[in-house]
Amino acid sequence: MDTVAIQVGVVMQRLPINSRWQSHQWRPFEIVNADVLPGGGVRCLLASEDDTRWVFGNFEIRLFADEAEGYFLNINADHPCWFIMWRIEQIDGVDVAVPKSVTLSYNEAARLMDGGEQVDILPLPVELIERIAAFTSDNYHPQVKRKRKKPSFEGGAGVDKMARAEGKPDGR
Repeated sequence: MDTVAIQVGVVMQRLPINSRWQSHQWRPFEIVNADVLPGGGVRCLLASEDDTRWVFGNFEIRLFADEAEGYFLNINADHPCWFIMWRIEQIDGVDVAVPKSVTLSYNEAARLMDGGEQVDILPLPVELIERIAAFTSDNYHPQVKRKRKKPSFEGGAGVDKMARAEGKPDGR
């Protein structure tokens, strides 16, 4: 089961930093409604030495039952968030941080980071947290962890029974 998709855009921001190794830093700035950028696509919103912003559209967000644990972990964290995976690419001869995916699943974001991708976060609005909470209450059922009985290595009746069973060809 999945949910109705919502369309969003991502605004990426480039800010100067005081570092000997790099002159600037890219980060997600804001998640916006997709209608801010009709037809999707890419647009530079602001270009200056002190602040550069690009908006990228056409990210479809759906909730899937098989990712319910990841949503549960996200909304139960101290600060629920959007996870934005991005890469540096050239647009019109300029290096720009281009978002490649947006997710609400903690597990999916962890898989992306394990694969070496750059993933940053932005806070989730309360109304979306409530929507995810309703979805996870319907679709996430944590498995009850059972205590395992440890095998005995000190002998006793159980070990004798196993030894007898191994010694007979039919296992009795």
